[in-house]
Amino acid sequence: MRHAALLLLLLSACHPRPVPPEPPSGPARGPEGAPPPASSSDAGVPGPGDDGGLAALPGPAASPPDAGPPARPITLVVGGDVTLGHNHQTYFDDQLKKGRTREELLAYGFKEVKALGDAADLFVVNLECPFTEGGEKLPKNFNFRARPELVGSLVAGGVDVVSLANNHLMDWGAQGLLDTLVTLEAARIPYFGAGRNLAEARRPAILTVGGVRVALLGYFFLGERNIEPPQVYATETTPGVAGHFSDVDVMERMLREDILAAKQQADVVLPFFHWGREGTYTPEPYQVRLAHAAIDAGASGVLGSHPHVLQAMELYQGAPVIYSLGNFVFGGNWNPRDKRSALWKGRFGPGGYLSSEVLPLRSDRFPELPFQPVPVTGAEAEDVMRLLADSSKGMERMLPELEPWARPPPSPEARGRE
Repeated sequence: MRHAALLLLLLSACHPRPVPPEPPSGPARGPEGAPPPASSSDAGVPGPGDDGGLAALPGPAASPPDAGPPARPITLVVGGDVTLGHNHQTYFDDQLKKGRTREELLAYGFKEVKALGDAADLFVVNLECPFTEGGEKLPKNFNFRARPELVGSLVAGGVDVVSLANNHLMDWGAQGLLDTLVTLEAARIPYFGAGRNLAEARRPAILTVGGVRVALLGYFFLGERNIEPPQVYATETTPGVAGHFSDVDVMERMLREDILAAKQQADVVLPFFHWGREGTYTPEPYQVRLAHAAIDAGASGVLGSHPHVLQAMELYQGAPVIYSLGNFVFGGNWNPRDKRSALWKGRFGPGGYLSSEVLPLRSDRFPELPFQPVPVTGAEAEDVMRLLADSSKGMERMLPELEPWARPPPSPEARGRE
């Protein structure tokens, strides 16, 4: 279910988003028009019309426990890096000048994948740009920002909650971050992984859906290869993102503490990391260490982004680790070299992880349709699945959904005998 974005009444065609404390309302979401996934283990998942709605408070504050119907299995759809500023904003403005409507352009980026997000109970992405027109530019290699009105793209796309723990949220300093929090709160989109100080940045977003309480934590960590300014990170007295500049031991202690605390409030705890080396398909050793530590501490799974390409998907102690989902609605690059991307759909119950699907995507169709991911089938989908299987071969156990793709494809001769 969706919460009303009060500052964007122009988006009346979107799912209505009731404002707490009123009970959730609005049309049930369905997968009409969504293409079939490349793999499926979600048979028997209750449909969108089943009982159990989404109740959430804006920002990282916890929502009260759901006193409604008994818990049912729920699904999360998770996407990778979303940048609505930089090149995406330039495209938005150019198309406006050419006569396209603002409403059409706000819906543009998520247009082809919205049905997949709507078919799930929660749609989660990494928001890799601040919503601001002010602030002081932080000295660094690349600085992204988007006008606050472009939060309407998240609303139009049906995004339910965003991670802010990444290397671009502080690109325009403390004012840029604060403007982002205000913009998201006004749009009633919960967030996690950043805040006005470290305690707030470490606080989970807790959402109750279908009777299952889900806690989402966010962290930015690049290990010893971190080239970002230290000001990106929150301190006890300054705004920023959760994580640590370079010390994996400190990062692991923070992670374990936060998971243990979140488990006192939620049935399912999921940390979302911004980590790894850009352009690499294999996780760094510290990524594996932190992912395993999270699950050992009680997390139901681990999510990841940052490398701008797909990385391994692992099953560790019966829980999924999604190391990198690659680019999603990504305005940081007009024409990414590797356009293989994916959404991950996880199914959870009160006891934790149940099963998952991988939904293959093409990140864009530049130059005609930049920044607009689209589901793929056939050979393109097979290419995505084989990439994921190949990058997962170094894991102790890859996600079972990938195992059929780890085998060599049949030869043309063998196919002819089938």
